Amino acid sequence: MLGAIFGDIVGSVYEFNNTKDYNFQLLSSRSRPTDDSYMTLAVAKALINTYGQDDDTVRKAIVDEMQMFGNAYPDGGYGGMFSQWLTTSNPRPYNSFGNGSAMRVSSVGWLYNTLAETLHAAKLTAEVTHNHPEGIKGAQAIAAAVYLARTGSTKDEILK
Repeated sequence: MLGAIFGDIVGSVYEFNNTKDYNFQLLSSRSRPTDDSYMTLAVAKALINTYGQDDDTVRKAIVDEMQMFGNAYPDGGYGGMFSQWLTTSNPRPYNSFGNGSAMRVSSVGWLYNTLAETLHAAKLTAEVTHNHPEGIKGAQAIAAAVYLARTGSTKDEILK
């Protein structure tokens, strides 16, 4: 999770201005956390606070924490649909198949004891916004990769 947040901060200055220079500066005065860092923290907090509880409780906590973080840090660079979702009193998933659900899911790979639990929790974190099957698969792929790396799988095993 720290690696995901550090990578987000490093990449923040290149997000809309890509570089192919492998000798790029890691941190600059313009480096900052983005929406991905804030949502990573929100998801982790929600999952820690609801560990072992039912799916509806977990989903509600994820929504509540994401809205709390999003509204506390409104200049994170949120996309248009997500910005609206953050300020809605009764937010609903909007069938997104973008990468936002994958960008915020790294903590899931650290919190659960089995791959099945990891995949289930990743689905819960995605479907509050990214309920399109591709959005869910993206979150599950990242969470599974983190879980498998953490539990000693080889690169080839993770790739499969």
